[in-house]
Amino acid sequence: MTAAPSPAQHALSEHIRLTAAGETDTWATLFAPDGVLEFPFAPAGMPRTVQGHDALVAHMAGFPQTFDVEFVDVVFHETVDPHLAIAEFRSEGTAVPTGKPYRQEVVSIVHTDEEGLITHFLDYWNPLIAIEALTPDEARSAAGPSVSFGG
Repeated sequence: MTAAPSPAQHALSEHIRLTAAGETDTWATLFAPDGVLEFPFAPAGMPRTVQGHDALVAHMAGFPQTFDVEFVDVVFHETVDPHLAIAEFRSEGTAVPTGKPYRQEVVSIVHTDEEGLITHFLDYWNPLIAIEALTPDEARSAAGPSVSFGG
């Protein structure tokens, strides 16, 4: 028998599903009004934190045109706090602008409030893999990688 997911696990599962589906407007409703999305290893040109519904929608608006991915091998790590979820997973897909493969390892840590809305989402992934996937081959001989993320 499998236990029902905690509120935080449910929010993180929905994040994975909605992001892969490109439903970024619906994805933003997973967050509390002042919810924070944080990228501790954000590369230059990408914000380290995004806060609030409008900013989240704007940040993710370009995701479906940037990456066509599915998330696989999702493993949740048990916590004693139902408002905390930790998961490891991989993305498998394509960087849409270049057509290059995009395979990323991700660790996400999600905190939710009493209503199950995300208050803080820490998203750990390797920006070098994203930069490589988004850099056209012909640009590699230029001054160096230069890509933008999100909207």
